[in-house]
Amino acid sequence: MAEANAPVEGEVVCALPAVLDITAASGLHGTLLAHRGAPLALDASAVKRLGGQCLQLLISAGRTWGADGVPIRLSDSSEAFQRDLAFMGLSCDELFEREAA
Repeated sequence: MAEANAPVEGEVVCALPAVLDITAASGLHGTLLAHRGAPLALDASAVKRLGGQCLQLLISAGRTWGADGVPIRLSDSSEAFQRDLAFMGLSCDELFEREAA
C-alpha cells in the first residue's frame, strides 16, 4: 500500500507563496480551480505567514478533492506554516485528512 503522503503519477506540484493572507486568497483560489481534477501536491516550504482566508481555501480544496476522489497533499511545509496551522487548531496531517466513510 502506498504511503498516504507519497507522490502519485500525474501529480501537479504547486508552490505556495510566502504570504498566504487575504490579498493572496484570490490567486490561491484561481490556482486551485485551474488544477481541479488533477492529483495535487502543495509545497508550503516557502510560506512565512498563513491567514484564515487561505486556510479556508485549503480546507475547502481538501474536501473538494476528497469528494472528487482525487489525491491532494502537502509535499513540504515550513515551520511558519506549521506554526500558523497549529495556532488555528490544525496540523499538517489533519489539513487534508479524509473522513471515514
